[in-house]
Amino acid sequence: MAFLSDTLARVKPSPTIAVTNKARELKAEGRDVIGLGAGEPDFDTPENIKEAGARAIAEGKTKYTAVDGIPELKQAICAKFKRDNGLDYTPAQVTVSGGGKQVLYNAFVATLNPGDEVIIPAPYWVSYPDMVLLAGGEPVTVEAGIETNFKMTPEALEAAITPKTKWLIFNSPSNPTGAAYSADELKGLTDVLLRHPHVWILTDDMYEHLVFDNFVFATPAQVEPELYDRTLTMNGVSKAYSMTGWRIGYAAGPEHLIAAMRKVQSQSTSNPCSISQWAAVEALEGTQNFIRPNQALFKGRRDLVVEGLNACPGITCPTPEGAFYVYPSVAGCIGKTSKGGAEITDDEAFASALLEEEGVAVVFGAAFGLSPHFRVSYATSDEALTEACARIKRFCEGLS
Repeated sequence: MAFLSDTLARVKPSPTIAVTNKARELKAEGRDVIGLGAGEPDFDTPENIKEAGARAIAEGKTKYTAVDGIPELKQAICAKFKRDNGLDYTPAQVTVSGGGKQVLYNAFVATLNPGDEVIIPAPYWVSYPDMVLLAGGEPVTVEAGIETNFKMTPEALEAAITPKTKWLIFNSPSNPTGAAYSADELKGLTDVLLRHPHVWILTDDMYEHLVFDNFVFATPAQVEPELYDRTLTMNGVSKAYSMTGWRIGYAAGPEHLIAAMRKVQSQSTSNPCSISQWAAVEALEGTQNFIRPNQALFKGRRDLVVEGLNACPGITCPTPEGAFYVYPSVAGCIGKTSKGGAEITDDEAFASALLEEEGVAVVFGAAFGLSPHFRVSYATSDEALTEACARIKRFCEGLS
């Protein structure tokens, strides 16, 4: 009799974490490796936020808190949703967790029964399908390829909905593609959802503040107020405020759903870190004057990487609207052989040979549900990105 749960066999470890760990191992061995796998900003948490965390320690705010967030943080989150998104929530409609992942996990465990379906546009963030599987649901992927700029069409969404559909997971700007939906594009999707009142929307807005070229961010409940009562709007402080390690994610939605998620959290982790919560209050209520300079910095890096990758034989790299990722196609490289003798049979083989022969770590597209592609995180220095693009070009030029 097997000791481990059958449920565990349904899921796989995170490929993005695996790539990052492999890059670290090679660096520890003395290899010259440029890691483009990590999905986190490369600059430090702003000083005012760090000071708020230190102040919380000095003031003894180091005890248990309410299960899903201190009142001060919930108030700050309500103010943020009103200020940035025009959405009205009360603190009873807000939950705070140890990162966005826990928000998602709590929502799925609280709502999914065996056989319930969750629509996930592909390419997707690697954890979405596995969290659905862990909670007993069935992920249903809808391909949104390069021909639609990695955006799901209303027709594709309509075709994927069945009587068993419980959730649509929506992520804009997207990890891994950086694609972002305009309000008009969103309206096309919300019009479909209005026709299917049994489908709930879980929108992952984690990259809200990382948009470029005067793109205006919008979120589903903002675009279609009639969906307010069946939308869970998720966000966090990780990306915009460079607080990945502080582990604070949050969401707002119907009170009965939030209460169910609170119940799950109360019997798993209980409250998020008290110190991180006070730092998050400062993040949301304090100065936001670093957000636009960071947007400009990331836009410059995006342009550098898109130009560099499009100069590589066999690679096509669209220009994304946001986040800090690009998702180039390597269709023109498949079926070739590298200088080191590696057969490039698919995007995983491409990424493996690239790491081994040129010391550039990227995440292969199959991990995100759409091949043949790979993801580059350009949340690193211009120097590293320039060198990485040069190495990728050299690798591609050596294919035959």
